[in-house]
Amino acid sequence: MQNILPQQAGLAVTSVTYRYTAVKDPESDMIVYVQNEDAMNPGEYIFREVDDWSGLEGKSIFKTIPQNNVLIGRWGNGSIEVEGEGSVEDANVFYSYKYDPCFDPQSSPECPGYVPVLPDIPQVDLSEYYDQEQQFIDEDMKSKEAEIEEQEQKELDRKRSIKKERLKERLQFAMSAGANALEISGDAQLKHQQLVAYSTNMINNYAAVTIQGGLYKDTVVLKDGKIPVNIKARRVSFAQQLLHDEMVQSQYKEKGER
Repeated sequence: MQNILPQQAGLAVTSVTYRYTAVKDPESDMIVYVQNEDAMNPGEYIFREVDDWSGLEGKSIFKTIPQNNVLIGRWGNGSIEVEGEGSVEDANVFYSYKYDPCFDPQSSPECPGYVPVLPDIPQVDLSEYYDQEQQFIDEDMKSKEAEIEEQEQKELDRKRSIKKERLKERLQFAMSAGANALEISGDAQLKHQQLVAYSTNMINNYAAVTIQGGLYKDTVVLKDGKIPVNIKARRVSFAQQLLHDEMVQSQYKEKGER
């Protein structure tokens, strides 16, 4: 049958047509078998038609036997066998068939039952890639951590530098204030000493006056019963008050400028 029917998947036989001429004596018995073996079941037939010519005059026969779309793979070797007395001449067998394009649903996306075929994606071992990627990530994290630590250290150094500068300024301010206080104290002490010396000199001048002996009668006449003010003593007192006020004002002025 391989030389008779196309060996195409999806091909199915729809009918078998045969013809021949039986040659025999009308009185003799003869049976003719037109058949095809079942390729899938050895010893059985996928097609077998029997013509009994016993007691009949031999003549030509033409027959068409429908088939239920039997697939090409079931059709085995075909033959015509004669049982009894007689023979078969001018025998021909014809097979009608059709092709089912969707016999294999995967032959076309338009066939019922077609299942899209996923491409064969090669398996790739990505473990090495993941290891390298993780190594890159770890190195990048370490670099960023080092950069952050460096920035934090710089910020800490900057704050320490600012703190030192402020402490230095405060110390300089305190030292300056102490020097100013000492200077003010020295100036005040000097002015106080000058005032004492001046006062002592004034007293000594009074004490050094020698009054000639004798009796001096009181010749002071109080007008309106009042003693006149001592102008010199008043000047000394006023000078002392001015010096004291100047010292106090200078101290407040120094504090205000700071």
